[in-house]
Amino acid sequence: MFNPYRDHCVLHDRDDGARVRKRNLVHCLEAAIEAKVDTIWIARDLGYRGGRRTGVPLTDEVHLTSASALLGGIALDRATRGPIVAERTAAVVWRVLSRVGAPVVLWNVFPLHPHEPDDPLSNRCHTRAERDATWPFLTALIGMIAPRRIVAIGREAGLALSGIEIPVMTVRHPSYGGQSEFIAGVHAIYGVNEQLTAPQLPLLAAQAASGAIA
Repeated sequence: MFNPYRDHCVLHDRDDGARVRKRNLVHCLEAAIEAKVDTIWIARDLGYRGGRRTGVPLTDEVHLTSASALLGGIALDRATRGPIVAERTAAVVWRVLSRVGAPVVLWNVFPLHPHEPDDPLSNRCHTRAERDATWPFLTALIGMIAPRRIVAIGREAGLALSGIEIPVMTVRHPSYGGQSEFIAGVHAIYGVNEQLTAPQLPLLAAQAASGAIA
């Protein structure tokens, strides 16, 4: 397990990478509280191409500027060296957030990055013990934000949040062919009629195939 707010990635991080990620997260949470954001989007785990690098859940380096703009122009900085890395899930999430136009708090059931043994740049599902150990962070976040609703991204996140005493609406995770259902689910929650057009869906697929998003 990699804690992006404490641990240092020898392959990609700046010397102060963990401190930058922690500052990014603090800026996001402070801005959300000040703006009285009323919705939290929660997925399962941090991914190695997204939140592990940025410190911002569901956000890759490509979309740090988008996250900054959505929360009023807060300072969000890169914590890594080398080329900017994109993540497929973050690309779809931020494409939808740009249409919704309302700030949200982004989080994960397990707020750190679980990976396979001896393969730090991989993703795995967190264990029940890992979830239990970090659950107080989720309840503390809910206490700080006091949301009126939670959007669970993916069935596993929805099941994990089933005991929360706040309305939880589950949408399909955008990975593994779930892009259209994810987009439609979020648009239904927010009353957005606009859908990705037929040409846009192949464009996303082409970007993924070319490595522009991964």
